[in-house]
Amino acid sequence: MTPPVILWFRNDLRLADHAALQAAMAAGRPVLPVYVLDDQPNGGGAWAPGAATKWWLHHSLTALTDSLAARGAPLVLRRGASVPTILSLIQETGADTVFTGAMPEPEARAIDRALAEALSNTGVTVRRLRTAMLFSPREIATGAGRPYAVYTPFANACLTRSPAPAIPAPDRIPAASAPRSETLADWGLLPTKPDWAAGMRATWTPGEAGAQARLTRFLALPPNAYATARDRPDLPATAMLSPHLHFGEIAADTVWRGAGDGRAAFVRELLWREFSIHQLWHNPALPDAPAKPAFENMPWRDDPAGLTAWQRGLTGVPIVDAGMRELWQTGWMHNRVRMVVASFLVKHLMIDWRQGERWFWDTLVDADLAANAANWQWVAGSGADAAPYFRVFNPVLQGRKFDPDGAYVRRYVPELRRLDTRYIHAPWEAPPMALAAAGIALGRSYPHPIIDLARGRERALAAFAALRAGV
Repeated sequence: MTPPVILWFRNDLRLADHAALQAAMAAGRPVLPVYVLDDQPNGGGAWAPGAATKWWLHHSLTALTDSLAARGAPLVLRRGASVPTILSLIQETGADTVFTGAMPEPEARAIDRALAEALSNTGVTVRRLRTAMLFSPREIATGAGRPYAVYTPFANACLTRSPAPAIPAPDRIPAASAPRSETLADWGLLPTKPDWAAGMRATWTPGEAGAQARLTRFLALPPNAYATARDRPDLPATAMLSPHLHFGEIAADTVWRGAGDGRAAFVRELLWREFSIHQLWHNPALPDAPAKPAFENMPWRDDPAGLTAWQRGLTGVPIVDAGMRELWQTGWMHNRVRMVVASFLVKHLMIDWRQGERWFWDTLVDADLAANAANWQWVAGSGADAAPYFRVFNPVLQGRKFDPDGAYVRRYVPELRRLDTRYIHAPWEAPPMALAAAGIALGRSYPHPIIDLARGRERALAAFAALRAGV
């Protein structure tokens, strides 16, 4: 019998614009599609999938299974450490080639090295192709051959290139004789008691078709809509493609090709995502250690009560609470609000950015290791091309500017829905009669702010200034 080739899916759960699938098909042999859930300490390590990621993964793999079955190729599911699982599948099937995507995460790269070592001198070939990135991290470099540390020149370098040509999904995939497969039900990825995923089910359609539908809706907006309204959480002006991109249900190349006509601001945000990937590639410690070592001396506060209030959306600062509740309900948060809530945690509360990173990792459906780490470090001031230390978002001013009618706050903080718009972003400034008319009793129906914003800003600036003085 003709030996099959293994197509190992990772964070590229799609069939269109999939270079590894294309290469596997070109081999002219039966194809065995495989997904390995490597979520144990020996594989996923400290960054094993969070709860929201598991929910999305279940549904994304369901969609991929159906797409592959419709083309005649069942998806084999195995749970366990990646290297021994792939080695076992090679032995069971007689496959002599593995096609897979090149992943930027440190753990994935370590797995790739271990697999290559295990297969050395065996005659089995592993071909890793670009399925999760726009460009190889070795391809985009400064004139001196170094990785870019500043976003703008990085983006400009990317813009001298073009997205990859389209690769249509195949109509049929020549199937290999499938070995034993586990089931998604075996994996228990979905929440049971309590079932906290109702808001996510109402918001998202995981899978390649859902990703393409999301892109189509975005491209139906006027081309300048994103550039003019992307900072408004009260308006449907963003693409909401981040989880689909994270799981690879749609290729970044696909998005770039679609958005390339008149949507320059959106393309630059896509390149910001790529910049995060390149940072992680060149600095594997990015999720755990500040990129600027001096920030290890930052006097972060141990404040469990403050952290819990932030996580639950009970800080008494409406735009912060709205964002954290949107996250809890939908597994996602508007980008402008992400910056506001992160700044509040790191600068007003002086809580270590890694605490926020961990919470986002567990609750975001787009919990991408590179983007999560790079963006938290950007807000904290410790990352590449980071926000200056003296940039402390004022959440009241941010709310008034980007949620001017309070629609976003009213949606996620219903305790305040009847409050006059003049006070919706600072209810502590409302006169007693306005609070009473809205049915609000500060400290009972809605909390007082857990920190005075002016004093919190002063404390942060003093700490950052002292840190800089010691550099």
